[in-house]
Amino acid sequence: MVPPNTETGDNVQQQMAHDLAKKVNEQRQKTLIDDTDKLVKLAGELKDYVDKSNADVLSLDVIKKADQIEKLARSVKEKMKGPN
Repeated sequence: MVPPNTETGDNVQQQMAHDLAKKVNEQRQKTLIDDTDKLVKLAGELKDYVDKSNADVLSLDVIKKADQIEKLARSVKEKMKGPN
């Protein structure tokens, strides 16, 4: 018989799994916040580059910045889907 207020091995494992899942989700949320902050910054930089360019010439910096935004946006999208 299990004494009152004593967790069984299964309960301990379940609690540890729950705590680990919670930590993983908290880290994922922090990463999403950091990445979206980076996206906002990159978008501002892209706007500055586009504002400085003209209709005839798109600078290489604009293309590189757009590529960075695209890659980061895809990464954020995948992280939002969560673990599979």
